[in-house]
Amino acid sequence: MQDNATEVTAAGIARLAGVGRAAVSNWRRRHADFPKPVGGTETSPSFALAEVEAWLRKQGKLAEVPLRERVWQQLAGHPEGPLPALVHTGCVLLLIHERPTVWLDASAGSDARLAAMLPGALEKVLTPRLGGVRGRGGAGVGSAGARLRGDAGAGAVAGAGGGVNGAFGRAGVSGVSGPVGVNGPNNAPAVNASYASSGVNSGSAAASVNSESAAADVNSGAESPAVNSGRSASGVNSDLAVPGVDYESIPPGVNSVPTKPAVNSSSATPIVNTAPTVHNDPSVHHDPSAHNAPSSHGESPVHNASAVHNRPTRPTVHSPAPDTPTSAAGTPSAPTTPAAPAAPATPTPALTVPTGPQLLPSVPLLRGAAELAAEIGARQTFEFLLGRHLDANPRQYTLTPAELAGLMADLAGPARTVLDPACGTGALLRAVDPRPGQELYAQDSAPELAALSALRLALHTRAGVRAAVGDTLRADAHPALLADAVLCHPPFNERNWGHDELAYDPRWEYGFPARTESELAWVQHALARLTDGGTAVLLMPPAATSRRSGRRIRADLLRRGALRAVVALPVGAAPPYNIPLHLWVLRRPDRTPAAPEVLLVDTGRFAGEARGGPDWEAVREAVLDAWRAFAREGRLAERPGLARSVPVIELLDDDVDLAPARHLPPAAVADGAEQLTRVRERLGATLRLTADLTPPPADPAPPARWPLTTVGELARGGALVMRTGGNGGHARVPVLTDHDVLAGTAPSGTLPESEEEAVLTEPGDVVVPVLGGGAVARVIDEATGGAALGRNLVLLRPDRTALDPWFLAGFLRGTANNRQASSYASTATRLDVRRLHLPRLPLEEQRRYGARFRALDEFERALRHASRLGEQLVRGMYDGLTDGTVAPD
Repeated sequence: MQDNATEVTAAGIARLAGVGRAAVSNWRRRHADFPKPVGGTETSPSFALAEVEAWLRKQGKLAEVPLRERVWQQLAGHPEGPLPALVHTGCVLLLIHERPTVWLDASAGSDARLAAMLPGALEKVLTPRLGGVRGRGGAGVGSAGARLRGDAGAGAVAGAGGGVNGAFGRAGVSGVSGPVGVNGPNNAPAVNASYASSGVNSGSAAASVNSESAAADVNSGAESPAVNSGRSASGVNSDLAVPGVDYESIPPGVNSVPTKPAVNSSSATPIVNTAPTVHNDPSVHHDPSAHNAPSSHGESPVHNASAVHNRPTRPTVHSPAPDTPTSAAGTPSAPTTPAAPAAPATPTPALTVPTGPQLLPSVPLLRGAAELAAEIGARQTFEFLLGRHLDANPRQYTLTPAELAGLMADLAGPARTVLDPACGTGALLRAVDPRPGQELYAQDSAPELAALSALRLALHTRAGVRAAVGDTLRADAHPALLADAVLCHPPFNERNWGHDELAYDPRWEYGFPARTESELAWVQHALARLTDGGTAVLLMPPAATSRRSGRRIRADLLRRGALRAVVALPVGAAPPYNIPLHLWVLRRPDRTPAAPEVLLVDTGRFAGEARGGPDWEAVREAVLDAWRAFAREGRLAERPGLARSVPVIELLDDDVDLAPARHLPPAAVADGAEQLTRVRERLGATLRLTADLTPPPADPAPPARWPLTTVGELARGGALVMRTGGNGGHARVPVLTDHDVLAGTAPSGTLPESEEEAVLTEPGDVVVPVLGGGAVARVIDEATGGAALGRNLVLLRPDRTALDPWFLAGFLRGTANNRQASSYASTATRLDVRRLHLPRLPLEEQRRYGARFRALDEFERALRHASRLGEQLVRGMYDGLTDGTVAPD
C-alpha cells in the first residue's frame, strides 16, 4: 500500500528515474501534468512519492520502483523525518525477527488496526531484549516520570508526571490508561494494572504490584493498605519472583538512605523499603559477584550473578551508612571535603515504545520494510536503511569505520560485559565478538542515536543490550557498572564537557582534567568503569599525547601502569581523515608492574593513496601482532619504524610526550643505497618508455562536422548500459573510488557492509567520475575488473558490436564536452553523464580512434609512474643523506 504522505525531492526523483536533477527540472517545465509540489520550499520543493511514481510509469520513464528504493524513499520522505522513521522501522524489524507470527497477525488487517496493535506487541519484545524501555509515548518504569528515592516528594508527583511506577505522558508504563500518581483518586486503577496485554512488572494475573489483592487500588480507601505497607500486601521491591521495577534505570542510592518519612505514612507507618526489603539486603548488594546486572532475555532481571564484576575493594553505589554524606558515585565523603555534585538523575532508557497515533503515519513504510525483510532478512534491512541514511547525511555524523571498530574490539579482547559510553550508531559494540551471557552497555547524548544503537545491536546479537540517553560525563547512566572492556570513540576538543560541575568527581583518580582536555576525562571515565584487569580502547586525537596541559595526568597513567599502548593510525583511518589519529589501550591496574613499559606503534607507512583509506589488513596484522607479543611478555623487541616497548622512566620528562613517531627508530636502511639504486634504474627505464610512447607530431586537419549523439540516447537505444555507484556491498570486495579513477591507481576504497548488491566492474567498462570538474574517463582492464563501483562514479557498459570502449572513453574526455555537460549550480561541479556527446561513426572508424586513445592512455600511465618513482628517489636521497646511510659524494 503506497503512502500518499511520503514526500520525495527532485534529487529523489532523479534517483528513481536514473537521471540527473537537470532532467527533473526540464520535466517540470515541459509537462503540464507533472505532479505539483506538496511541501518543501520554493527553491527545494518536495512531491508526493505516489504521484511521482505514477507519472514516471505513465511516461515510460519507470518500469517499476525497486523495493529497496521504494522503502528508502518512504523513509527519507517520512512526515516526521528519517530518524523517527528509522526508529519505528527498527522496532518493527526486531518484532519480525523475534516474533514473526505476531507481526503476521497484526499486519493482516487495516492500517489503523496495525497501528493500534503494535505498541503492545512491541513492548513485549523490547522490554526483555533491551531492559529499561520507556512506556508507550513516555518514560519507563521508575524512570524520568518518577523518582524512587526516600524523600517526601518522591513518587507523589501530580499532573502529567506519574508517581511510583506511574505514567509519563499520555499512557502509563505497563498499560495504565491515564496519569496515575501514588495519591491518585479513589477510582484510579491500581499501579501497574493490566492493559490489553501483560505490562512491565505486571506480576501475575492475580495481583498487581503494590496492591493487596487484584482489585485493590493504592490508597483507594481507608481500609486499603498504604504504599509498600506491611501486612499481606506485596510492596515494591518485595521478595517475590516478579521482575524488579526497572532494574536498569534505578539511580545510585535508590532505596538506600531512608532519612525521610515514606509516602503517605504516619509516624507509626513503616518507612518505605526499610529492612527487610530486597534493596537493603546485604546478601544482594554487597555480593561482589552479583551486582545489579540485568539478564539477557528478561529472566529474573535483578542481580544476575557475575554478569557485572564488582570489586569489594572499590566502593559500591548502594547502601551507605545512614546520614553519611556521599559523593556522586555513592562513596562516603569526609566532612571537610567540598560537597560533591548531586547524584545523577535516573537514566533515561534509549527507547520509547511508540504509540498507535505515532505509528500510524509509518504504517506503509513498516509494511514495505517487512516485505524487504522477507527477501533479505530483518537485520540486513535495518543495516541497509541505516547505512543509506548515514551516507546521505555525512556531515551530521562522525562515524567509526568498520575496520577500525574491528581492530579496537580485537585489542580489547574477549569480554562478557562491554561498555561504549559514546556509542553513536553502535559500530564499536557491533564489532565485539559474541560470547555466552554477554551484556552490552551503551550511552549517547543524542536520543535518536541511542535508540538506533539499541535496535541495531538487538538485531545483530543475542547479547543483553542496555542503552541509555544522556551526557555520559555529567550523568552517567551506568555508575555501578564494572565492565570487562570499554570501547569508545569520544567527541574531540570539547570545551563544554562539564569541567566546572565535575571538579570533585571521584572518577578523576589520575588528576582533574583541564578544560581543554576533554579526551582525558573520557579516558578516566573508561578506567573507572573497568573491572580489575579490564581493558579499554579509545580513539584519541594525536594532540592528546603531547599537550602540556595534560602531562600530569599522562604521567600518572604511566606510573600506575594504566596506559599500556599508544598506536598511531595512518592518515585516513577515521574522520577527520587528514589527521593520523591514535588508539590508546588502557588497563585497570590490578597490581603495579615491577618494571613497567609502554608499547608504541606507528602504522603511518600503511596509509593508502588519495582518500581510499589505509591498507587495513597490514594495519591489523602489524598492530595485533605487536600488542599480543607485548601482552604476553610485558615488553617487545624493537621493530624499527614500526613498534617498540619503552620503559616508563624514559617518558617521564617535562613533556611526557607519548607520540610514537618521536620514540621509534627509523626503518632499517642498511641496504638504503642499494634500494635507491634500484629505484633509479626503474625510473630510467620508465623515462625511456615514456619517450617511446610520446605521441608523434600532430598533422593539421580542418574541424570535423560529425553527426552527434548523447550518452543518454545511446542508453535508451540499448547501445550501452548505464549504472551508478552503490552505497553498500559485501565485505572483502575492493572498491574503485572516484579518487582512484582520477589518480589512475588500483581500487583502494571500501563500502559500508550490507546485503545491497554492489555494481561490479568488467573489463571494457568505461567509468566516469561525476564530481570534480575534470575531463576523465577510465577503461577497466583485466587487473581492475571485478572491483565494486564506488560512489560518485557512473559506469558505462558498451555493446561491443555497436561501440568501441576506447572510442567512447576518449571522446568523453574532451574538455568542451565536459564543460557543456557540467552543472555549476553549487560549489561542487557535477557532471551529467547523459548529456555528454560523441560522434556517430562506423565501428571500424571508432576502432581507429580507439587505438589512438589507448596509446595516449599508456603514455599518461607511464608519466604518472615516472612521477611516483621520481618522488620516491628524491625522498630516499634526502633521508639517506640526513641519516648518514648515503654518502654525499
